[in-house]
Amino acid sequence: MDNSTHNIKQDTDLVFIGDPHGRYDDILAVLYKHKPEHVILLGDMTFNEPADSVLFSVTADIWWIHGNHDCDREHWHDNLFASTLNQNNLHGKTKNIAGYNLAGLAGVFRGKIWQPPNSPRYLAREDYIQKMRPAERWRNGLPMKQRASIFPEDFEKLSSQQADILVSHEAPSSHRHGFDALDELAMNMGVKHIVHGHHHIDYQAELANGIQVLGVADGSVARLDGTLLYSRNA
Repeated sequence: MDNSTHNIKQDTDLVFIGDPHGRYDDILAVLYKHKPEHVILLGDMTFNEPADSVLFSVTADIWWIHGNHDCDREHWHDNLFASTLNQNNLHGKTKNIAGYNLAGLAGVFRGKIWQPPNSPRYLAREDYIQKMRPAERWRNGLPMKQRASIFPEDFEKLSSQQADILVSHEAPSSHRHGFDALDELAMNMGVKHIVHGHHHIDYQAELANGIQVLGVADGSVARLDGTLLYSRNA
């Protein structure tokens, strides 16, 4: 792993959490024990209560991207996006966290919108909304499910930014259900590491372009170097 720019700290300043799917007791116990300064949630949180009330006092610095299931039910959606934690949504942004520039890509590819390597059916959310009948809209915008879909405009926005780490819900080509398009996006951004959830497996890999990949399983808590502080699958 290339540590020429950043030395990976062996304490727990920065940890990544794979898809909790509404189960937090075990995760919270790990966070209270290790007291990380920065926490990144990789999607599919499915909060049954407002996110800020579930995670209150765990750490001062919690960041997240949403997964596909966060837009499956109205209360999961609202408990995330209507909470005060929404200000720490990383999707489409780059933030300096624990000395790294972290970029976020939330959601999943869907054939109705865009399924690489196929050409996209819609480039932007507004294109999709304009083709819909008013009765098909949810809260006068995208259907709830499609609010967890990746659009080409997300790639365009991120491609103009530089980052050390790309956190995504979808996987790059290192996973058998991953996408070369993510490899290319990360390379264009100058990324050294991709950290993703979604596929419920803990693993490490290196892409052909040299980018290091960390997959974090559902409920796992991991450092950037792949050290697991906790795994539900252990």
